[in-house]
Amino acid sequence: MRFIATCMIVISAVSFLLSSENSANDWPEYNGNGDRNHYSKLSEINKKNVSMLQVAWTYSSGGADSIGNRSQMQCNPIVIDGVMYGVSAGTQAFAIDASSGKEIWKTNLKDNGGTTSRGVTYWAGKTGERIFFGAGKWLYALNAKTGIPLPGFGENGRINLKQGIERPGADDYVLSNTPNTIYQNLIIVGTRVNESETALLGDIRAYDVLTGKLIWTFHTIPDKGELGYKTWGNQPSRQKTGGANSWAGMAIDRKRGIVYIPTGSAAYDFYGGNRPGKNLFANCLIALNASTGKLIWYYQLVHHDIWDRDPPCPPNLVSIKAGNKIIDAVVQITKQGYVFVFDRVTGNPVFPIIETSFPQDGVAGEITYPTQPIPTFPLPFTRQKFTENDLNVFVADKDSLRNLIRKSRTGSAYIPIGFDMTIFYPGTDGGAQWGGAATDPEGIMYIPAKEIPVYTSLVKKENTDTKVLGGAKLYHANCAACHGADKAGNHDGSYPSLINIEKRLSEKQVRELLVNGRGMMPAFSHLSGGERAAIVDFIFGKFSEAKIASVPKSEIPYQHTGYNRWYDRNGYPVSHPPWGTLTAVDLNNGQRRWQIPLGEYQELSEKGIAPTGTDNYGGPLVTASGLIFIAASRDEQFRAIDKDDGRIMWSAKLPAAGYASPSTYSVHGKQYVVIACGGGKLNSKSGDRYVAFALP
Repeated sequence: MRFIATCMIVISAVSFLLSSENSANDWPEYNGNGDRNHYSKLSEINKKNVSMLQVAWTYSSGGADSIGNRSQMQCNPIVIDGVMYGVSAGTQAFAIDASSGKEIWKTNLKDNGGTTSRGVTYWAGKTGERIFFGAGKWLYALNAKTGIPLPGFGENGRINLKQGIERPGADDYVLSNTPNTIYQNLIIVGTRVNESETALLGDIRAYDVLTGKLIWTFHTIPDKGELGYKTWGNQPSRQKTGGANSWAGMAIDRKRGIVYIPTGSAAYDFYGGNRPGKNLFANCLIALNASTGKLIWYYQLVHHDIWDRDPPCPPNLVSIKAGNKIIDAVVQITKQGYVFVFDRVTGNPVFPIIETSFPQDGVAGEITYPTQPIPTFPLPFTRQKFTENDLNVFVADKDSLRNLIRKSRTGSAYIPIGFDMTIFYPGTDGGAQWGGAATDPEGIMYIPAKEIPVYTSLVKKENTDTKVLGGAKLYHANCAACHGADKAGNHDGSYPSLINIEKRLSEKQVRELLVNGRGMMPAFSHLSGGERAAIVDFIFGKFSEAKIASVPKSEIPYQHTGYNRWYDRNGYPVSHPPWGTLTAVDLNNGQRRWQIPLGEYQELSEKGIAPTGTDNYGGPLVTASGLIFIAASRDEQFRAIDKDDGRIMWSAKLPAAGYASPSTYSVHGKQYVVIACGGGKLNSKSGDRYVAFALP
């Protein structure tokens, strides 16, 4: 179902534009511009000279975790008039000279939430230039020249993003780590919230860029009387459920005054018996009037999501050809490997989308939705199923793995999670991930993706309606889904092992983490001090009990057994390669142009095995000269690729893996390409350097 506003948007005669948005020399916004196309008109670096690229400068931003390798940098830096703005490994905003890497300023914020930031947002007007920076629960407005918070914005230069999205039983975890979107004198803000039943609401909000005053709010979980309310079982869903938040970023059509927003899953991610129905506006692409927040149209990409299949990245705005007709389109890629293409104004699908039936045998209490929307075109950019026939030929322990798969729930998308092992393919984190896709003016989209299975299952929660709980029970109820029942974490290091944690962190530091959260870890502020103390004691090998007056009985009777990315005992994915890909998709006709493996394991290549691709995080950059630049892979390489056929034309070793999207810009007639080298994921070393490349 879609909704079209009865009143057409009146396009303002004078629209706000970033001061350098029309300058090809700059990279003024996240992913390049409001279209989020990762595209640059620069062409000094081209196919003939790209092999000559060399390091022009490096900047050590500070804050890397050299002991536990837990820090990351996912930042796509912006460049305006020769100044680069970005975020350090220690989650501090900075400004540097974009031609030399020399630091101009860096913040020293104490209350920054310890999260991973994907960058900052720039605004310019008669009152000067501002940098907006999300750190922890705060959205800061900084003087672009000095980095000092501007006192007229909110309270002492910042606003508290938790205010206005509270609900009964929710925790304190909220942050805005993806750069927000500017429209005229508004900053349109999405947030990341917890993914458990204690999640805050995921409302979309717009604030005045000068004062921080709230201008409008869109309820992604509707209130009584609002459109979509009945899709939550006709119950007070805003009081009972959180999530449906915009964590991945937005795209903006400033000419039309429309902002395009992908929304997340409702929380809890893997069970929805307490929220029967489609659950609008979770898992949607929504188009809002950017001035007022009024709904123009929407399309729900997954109905009643119980698979964590929310859209992972901003949509792309692109013009494509359908016969002799030019269509201004908005394109959303997904974790499942689908490409949804809509008319930007009406929301009508450009290619047919078929509501397709899937299994309905969920656990007791679950009411799955009978169908899911599947695009006919473009064709999926990942494989869509994993069975015993899809094990890689050199996988260790093949017979035992084959027997395990035969007993599992697998073979298609959208299989309800049960008590038996359920396999997601692609995994819960894609397919496509937060780095998103690049598109060029010809309507070709370039998509990095993963093709590694993930498995999980549901188990019944222990009855916690008791006055005394041991640390072990509290740990298993709150921590085991990520860190493992055995405290060993998961194989790729996304959720770290807690074994021998005393060698890395003190008990005080772990207690602070439980209160404040950090990175992927939410805050557990909803637990009592006694409960948190009991968990810390258990983690450090002590026995204790949390004495509490009562524990509210959960509406969620199950918990999942972890995000188990599936590798064999030798450390390689169990699925047949490629494990990471870069795919070119022609949006004009829905056909695939080419696909290549992205990344390689050097030791496998030395054995004569063709490049397999690797896990990857981060997006591509495409330029007018026909080059794609991408890091993203765990092998710490930065590559230039021919956009016409996928040939690798240049590569360079980075000081740490570049799990980020590159930017390009020109200063004094010289083109640079820069990448944040933060590492830290996939058991790779952390780093703090930004590395810029240029021609000699």
